[in-house]
This record gives sequence, structure tokens and C-alpha cells, in this order.
Amino acid sequence: MHKYVIMGVQGCGKGTQAALLVNALDLVHIGVGDIFRWHIKNHTKLGAQVKRIVASGNLVGDEIVERIVHGRLEEHDWNFGFILDGFPRSESQARFFLESYDIDAVIHIQVPDEVVRERVLSRRLCSDCGLDYNLISHRPAVEDVCDVCSGALITRPDDHPDALAGRLNDYHTKNKPVLSLFQRKELVLDIDGTLAPKALHKEIISQLGATNYHSSTPVQ
Repeated sequence: MHKYVIMGVQGCGKGTQAALLVNALDLVHIGVGDIFRWHIKNHTKLGAQVKRIVASGNLVGDEIVERIVHGRLEEHDWNFGFILDGFPRSESQARFFLESYDIDAVIHIQVPDEVVRERVLSRRLCSDCGLDYNLISHRPAVEDVCDVCSGALITRPDDHPDALAGRLNDYHTKNKPVLSLFQRKELVLDIDGTLAPKALHKEIISQLGATNYHSSTPVQ
């Protein structure tokens, strides 16, 4: 059984690599953001609470996040292990997690801020079907037009330089103590996130020393 945490700043390729590891190692992907979105979509009490917090411009508190993660892991549907994405985001969350679960490694995808800016500011979103594009790696056949539904491509509302600068600063400030805690436990694997996706996936597998690797998903 493998139990991993994956960390990295927005735009580092974390979501892509988590999905590849799920396939390669029979893991369950546990994304905190996905759980929140499910609750909001299904109009649960928790969803309403999270929606109010986010709408007010605040971050969801540690107590709620810890309860969500603990509840999800208690479902025990991860027979071969899990990869946890979006948690922990604070030192107190990290301490809570380490007190409750043994983990094998923290996969830390490192990307310089200037590369993150280039990647994030190149993102586009179809206004109709929601398909993601990136003007660096996934350009539409026709400029500003979705390949699938011909909808107009737009920039995400928070994908502008000032907002991104704030997110980067917030990430570094809050994740530094989390990484320091995991590093003291000798759990952190630093991975070069500037590698192409295929090379990055292979590097992660190599550093994990995974022995039951059987990925059949092509990596671009």
C-alpha cells in the first residue's frame, strides 16, 4: 500500500501527475477541492458553509478541512493506497495528518515563479463547455474558439498578474512551514517541475522507487 501527499504551486502540473500516479499505482486520488465542489454542487450543509466562506474571500478553516479529510479517508476505499492533493495547507493541518496517518512520501513539484506565471497566464477556458486550454501546450485549432463546441475561449477571472502574485505569495508563506515539518520527517521528494510531463512522471516513479508500476496511460 502506498500513501502519498502531492504538493506544488498552482500551475506546476500537480493535477496531471496525480492522475498519472493513480493509474500507474492503483491509487485513489483524494482532492480536497473536489470534495468541496461536490458538497457545493449537491447543496449539502457543508457545501453551503464552504460557499459562504469562499464568497467572503476567506479560506476554509483548519477544523473544517481536517474533518473533511478525516471523513474521506475513513471510507477506506483505497485498497492500494491514496494520493492526497490540496492538503495539508498549514502546519496545524500537517501535524493533525501525521498524528492520524503514516505516509510514505511527500511529492513536492518545484517550479520557479516565472515559469508558473507563464503557464497560468496562458490558460484559457471555454465559456460554453468548460474545456481547459493552454496557449503554450494545448492551443485551439482556431484562435479563441473551442475545438469541441466552438464556444468562445476566455481568461479565468483570477488569472491576471496581480491576483497570481497574491496566490504565489500566499502559497509560499503558508507552505514553507508545512514542507519544513515534512522535511524533518525525511518524507519530501523534490521533483523538477520544469520537466516535460512524460519525463516528470518517470522521475516521480523513479524517486518513489515504485515496484508495481504498470502505467498504460500515454503521457504527452
